[in-house]
Amino acid sequence: MKDFKRTLITSALPYANGPVHIGHLAGVYVPADIYARYLRLKGKPVLFIGGSDEHGVPITIKAKKEGVTPQDIVDRYHGIIKKSFEEFGVSFDVYSRTTSKMHHDTASEFFKTLYDKGEFVEKTSEQYYDEEAKQFLADRYITGTCPHCNNVGAYGDQCEACGTSLSPLDLIDPKSAISGSKPVLRETKHWYLPLDKHETWLRQWIVEDHKEWKTNVYGQCKSWLDMGLQPRAVSRDLDWGIPVPVPGAEGKVLYVWFDAPIGYISNTKELCEARPELGSWETWWKDESTRMLHFIGKDNIVFHCIVFPAMLKAEGSYILPDNVPSNEFLNLEGDKISTSRNWAVWLHEYLQDFPGKQDVLRYVLTANAPETKDNDFTWKDFQTRNNSELVAIFGNFVNRALVLTQKYFDGVVPACGELTDYDQQTLKEFADVKQEVEKLLDVFKFRDAQKEAMNLARIGNKYLADTEPWKVSKTDMVRTATILHISLQIAANLAIAFEPFLPFAAEKLRSMLNLKTFNWNELGHIDLLKTGDKLGTPELLFEKIEDAEVEAQVQKLLDTKKANELANYKPNAVKELVSFDDFMKLDIRVAKVLECTKVPKADKLLQFKLDDGMGGRTILSGIAQSYPNPEELVGTQVCFIANFPTRKLKGIDSEGMILSAENSDGKLVLVSPSKLVTNGVNVG
Repeated sequence: MKDFKRTLITSALPYANGPVHIGHLAGVYVPADIYARYLRLKGKPVLFIGGSDEHGVPITIKAKKEGVTPQDIVDRYHGIIKKSFEEFGVSFDVYSRTTSKMHHDTASEFFKTLYDKGEFVEKTSEQYYDEEAKQFLADRYITGTCPHCNNVGAYGDQCEACGTSLSPLDLIDPKSAISGSKPVLRETKHWYLPLDKHETWLRQWIVEDHKEWKTNVYGQCKSWLDMGLQPRAVSRDLDWGIPVPVPGAEGKVLYVWFDAPIGYISNTKELCEARPELGSWETWWKDESTRMLHFIGKDNIVFHCIVFPAMLKAEGSYILPDNVPSNEFLNLEGDKISTSRNWAVWLHEYLQDFPGKQDVLRYVLTANAPETKDNDFTWKDFQTRNNSELVAIFGNFVNRALVLTQKYFDGVVPACGELTDYDQQTLKEFADVKQEVEKLLDVFKFRDAQKEAMNLARIGNKYLADTEPWKVSKTDMVRTATILHISLQIAANLAIAFEPFLPFAAEKLRSMLNLKTFNWNELGHIDLLKTGDKLGTPELLFEKIEDAEVEAQVQKLLDTKKANELANYKPNAVKELVSFDDFMKLDIRVAKVLECTKVPKADKLLQFKLDDGMGGRTILSGIAQSYPNPEELVGTQVCFIANFPTRKLKGIDSEGMILSAENSDGKLVLVSPSKLVTNGVNVG
């Protein structure tokens, strides 16, 4: 690999129409933060750039729905996202936004440069127009039936049911998401980036020059190139976004895919203006000795590997990314994470529900990272990894080493005496940890790197368990001192090794060890603590997570699923028409429930004894699963059909049918009069 002088890390700009969830963290922000912290620990010059993506159609849709301005929406979510990242320990050097003046100016200038160089193609095309709303419709403003899976709620850019990319013209029976009316086609002019013009050098640069890229990234790019690249519009007919800065472009803004990645540049500019000691922003973006890395999710691969590089190349003065480490998707409890269905674990809610447990989530998301294929997050696995790994291995070892030192040596690092063969073997085992972790981090294998770091804690735990200093102390304090000296050195190594992965725990551990200075090059050393050094007060690094805590989270998801089903419920189609005379043949009446009991050996049946005003009757009804406590129905009134012939069920004569309604969740609800009426009266 080329020897670069500095590293510029960008992470995908989260879209400011909602908070950040664990899928975003696992795919982008946790691995990017691990890598940035790792480079800083090595003393390497690095900038970690973040910010909110605040333009585009979904924001305007949300604003319309809530009756507020798009600016209100992005202000709200930018604040939530920024605060969540800060509390979670994502160590951005800057976290800005695409509604800033700096970004507005930078994006406008970038467009103007390409426009003046003749890098765009002007095209007039037919696009859908809403005559009621009097505006052109962006892809997301058009819904219809998907031609592939017949989903009736597909958008003009994608069907979320089957995942197929679409264009508005693909939709069957298109409708405007604004007015609900059928849109018409009208001519409109836009500017396009001719990606086909860049295909030759892109193919060489990716397919031939970057075979080291992750398989998923390389494969997706090659697939796109093999299909042939097409011109891509860089402007849209919208009133929310950065106006296209050329004459005759009134009512048009920069397409969000063009505008958003320029946010990396504008945010770097903002940072370097605020902190001149970092040097010129141009050094970070235009000097060939800078290594640029884009951390993104797999849905953004094409934009960062093909489209954005084509933009940079067309401008002519920028460097291109050296690597684009992209992960696959993280699922949640066996189902695809969906913001529209609220099927997600939101970061700001997690921080409220699990205060002080940022590192637990960081650890689990890294251990389960979808690096090569989609992976699944479950609350049970979250609990298990915390209790059996962070608490039982890492935390247990550190706590025992410090508490025993406190007990036997008043919290002072004891002297290291003569080493046994087992001591030598243990020291040899962790001497290579730096090399192994480093090798994995350098190729963005964060899951394996964390596992390797945890092996250091396993070594320490095994060492204490095998040497048993609490027993040795009864006869040999010199040997006890050696055992605890070695254990404390392992603990100090853990404080360095886990800094990129678990920054809060690492900082706490360094405080307990009074480890003032630390860097990556010291990892693997056995003299990080000196004999006679005073240690701090031992505290638990991690605590157990109880069943009730994860059960509450699972229940929250189940409640969400139920709420979604209710919200999306569509009544069954009306059955074929019947005559009024046919309906009048039914004798529907009201009766009071005298007794209600479960029918033995029949899971679904309840036996009702009714006062029907005509001497009483018995009716069996298949609603037992909706009414687990049938005795509660005694005294209520129900509606029933009185003129059905008697049927024998489970050996009992059932004289009619009790009416019930099936709710959207499948539960049956008895039909009753809203006020008390005389038993036996007719309904109709």
